[in-house]
Amino acid sequence: MDSASGIGGSEIAVPKTSASFPDMPTPDWESEFRAVHARAIQAWNAGRRSPRSMFSPEDTAFLQSIGCTCQELFDFVDDLQDWGEPGLETVVEIQRIRLAYFTEVQHGQLSHHVASMDDLPPKSEAVDGIPWLPRLIAKARLKLRGEMPPDLMYGCGGDRPFVARMRTTLPDLLRLVWESGSDDRRIIDTVRRTAGLLP
Repeated sequence: MDSASGIGGSEIAVPKTSASFPDMPTPDWESEFRAVHARAIQAWNAGRRSPRSMFSPEDTAFLQSIGCTCQELFDFVDDLQDWGEPGLETVVEIQRIRLAYFTEVQHGQLSHHVASMDDLPPKSEAVDGIPWLPRLIAKARLKLRGEMPPDLMYGCGGDRPFVARMRTTLPDLLRLVWESGSDDRRIIDTVRRTAGLLP
């Protein structure tokens, strides 16, 4: 793996080939993750609508073991209940990519760094005439490394319509950011090409 940095500031380890998204070492993680997600919906419907109250100690420990925080899954569930998205399959695929990075690059060790909201590009910042993209690239890098501040969500109500307009998906963008390392131009041009903004 090569390490490099770009928008977002910190290093991202670059997979040398596309084969660097391995099968997870814990075969049952996905079924358990789906079960935790279902229990979280039940908790939300029962009025337990905070990261602290939504998850049992056992579910909290499981999420930590796959590089996911209670806050992150709470945000996905809360938005699903309020807005109807992101759906479970999207959330599972995002976690699959995060877990691959957590396993392959971070060797199962959680980062002790939590980014500041002040570190992010503003929502209005644009690149090649595309507002929001610099911020989303930075968010994707934080998501990969497990360094999201509690007030930040990868896949929020601003991200979802943006990726739809760009004709991509949240998992595909996260994968692209990992594969591209610090090569912001590769990310930008790929997004533009997918959106039909490049010949």
